[in-house]
Amino acid sequence: MPATTVAPAIELKGISKAFGPVQANKDISIRVMPGTIHGIIGENGAGKSTLMSILYGFYKADAGEVFISGAKTDIPDSQAAISAGIGMVFQHFKLVENFTVLENIILGVEDGWSLNTSLGKARKELLGLEQEYGLNVNPDAVIEDLGVGMQQRVEILKALYRRADILILDEPTGVLTPAEADQLFRILGRLREEGKTIVLITHKLREIMDITDTVSVMRRGEMTATVKTAETSPEHLAELMVGRKVLLRVDKAPATPGKVVLDIKNLHVTDEAGVERLKGIDLQVRAGEIVGIAGVAGNGQSELLALLGGYAHGTGTVLLNGDPIELSGKHADGQSRRARGIAHVPEDRQREGLILGFHAWENTAFGYHRDPAYQSGPLMNNAAIRADTEAKMERFDVRPPNPKLAAKNFSGGNQQKIVLAREIERNPDLLLVGQPTRGVDIGAIEFIHQQIVALRDQGKAILLVSVELEEIFSLSDRIAVMFDGHIMGERLPDQTDEKELGMLMAGMEVPL
Repeated sequence: MPATTVAPAIELKGISKAFGPVQANKDISIRVMPGTIHGIIGENGAGKSTLMSILYGFYKADAGEVFISGAKTDIPDSQAAISAGIGMVFQHFKLVENFTVLENIILGVEDGWSLNTSLGKARKELLGLEQEYGLNVNPDAVIEDLGVGMQQRVEILKALYRRADILILDEPTGVLTPAEADQLFRILGRLREEGKTIVLITHKLREIMDITDTVSVMRRGEMTATVKTAETSPEHLAELMVGRKVLLRVDKAPATPGKVVLDIKNLHVTDEAGVERLKGIDLQVRAGEIVGIAGVAGNGQSELLALLGGYAHGTGTVLLNGDPIELSGKHADGQSRRARGIAHVPEDRQREGLILGFHAWENTAFGYHRDPAYQSGPLMNNAAIRADTEAKMERFDVRPPNPKLAAKNFSGGNQQKIVLAREIERNPDLLLVGQPTRGVDIGAIEFIHQQIVALRDQGKAILLVSVELEEIFSLSDRIAVMFDGHIMGERLPDQTDEKELGMLMAGMEVPL
């Protein structure tokens, strides 16, 4: 007898979607087999998220058909997708910030007429999911009080709670530490073993190579290739993504450090809840070097950047080019820091680096709006700001190069370029840069790394915070490791490895 043909868990045929003049998806067809992890990669703006949002009912395709387990399926909205056994974890969270974890979990899938009954049932099921997958989170915590890592866990639990047979994850590790990402991959592996089908949208080639069975590549709204992961390589995938060969490691000359630009001594920071976040930090950054801060998120790195950037107060001594910086009082703010030659690329571009509803040209002026070049008598010279933004967009390859477009309408990588252009082009003595390539595609990562190294080569001091150890190794000339508000030690990249740094990140003393 002939072998039974297994229908794809997902089959999309001829999917097209346009937003005004922008063609996000062009006649895309893709098949995802059941019980597999299928990766979708491509540059920011390639159309990956749009395609999966169509599958989830978040957008409606202009043309094309969707088949689930061989049956043609109409998915007009997300409720229909959930009914079809599809769950999705979006890159930017879809959580109600003033609701609790438990309330967010049941939102849209309440059971029965009594909310208390739904909450009671959900609490029990949530406990089971947490124990099964190691995704522990306080069900009564309010979302706005949780860090981004915990919020990501809630999104994953939401999808698991709905018992989806197909799980779509859009850049799920963008806000996770390496250890949390590894845990997520173990979860995905168990789900695959249980017969679940997983679609993983990511720009991280290591994740694709480590966890997927098959990978599809998108470029400029089209599907350019689908290959078995075991039969490809990171270099080949990178070339398929951007249409040219891409350097996967930073090509940089050895640093030639000069004078001490930033000198931190006995720095302490206590948060609003009275918890001490920095506990006597000592650190130096010299001209012409990149000092990378490695550590699991939540160990004081964010507070260090916030204080140096003028967004938090503390005690201790911070010298910039030998002169003290105020750590409290009216001059301990971002404006004073910029006036002293400190530029700051914050960790969360959407919350701290941009005002999403404002135009790109307005965002490039924020913090520097008192620049005489932007003034026309007592008024702002908007034409001059727009012209300056156009030049920055060209130099930093921002796509589309339209200063009048709202910041929210740019992809994540292009939003990051806008922030970087605003800060780097100010010729700072010290650049503070947090998570420079979080949620950014491979082509933009290469560009951003080149800009940071170029600034170093101009003799500037750079303090880098990243949860990506690969990025820390690739960019840093010197690495400091933080744990629980302390500097556990410093290492040179060519004299250490991930195992040693991992031990320091876990708070273990490692002798030199």
